[in-house]
Amino acid sequence: QLQLVESGGGLVQPGGSLRLSCAASGFTLDYYAIGWFRQAPGKAREGVSCITPSGYSTNYGDSVKGRFTISRDNAKNTVYLQMNSLKTEDRAVYYCAARRDYYCSSIGGLYDYWGQGTQVTVSS
Repeated sequence: QLQLVESGGGLVQPGGSLRLSCAASGFTLDYYAIGWFRQAPGKAREGVSCITPSGYSTNYGDSVKGRFTISRDNAKNTVYLQMNSLKTEDRAVYYCAARRDYYCSSIGGLYDYWGQGTQVTVSS
């Protein structure tokens, strides 16, 4: 069964950090671009970051540039999202998604597999 599983979400104070993980099972991520998306209550889904299969190229949404870092460890079949300097507006359910392509995309409809999501809450 092809599956993506996110972990690492939780409650953190403003200014704090979290590291999300996206682990794949049933397939190898070597040939997949991986995107992180988020959806806050009452808002549309938003592309947060993406990394190409090689890891050489990464993209970030304007709202997270300079605070979030995406990385991948293909040997562990896992992609990470390090989130620093978290703000209350970062509160959302975060999803990872896999796209069998050399290139990243911020369009969720272009991704083949999705995880179930992990909740990130930023609150004092």
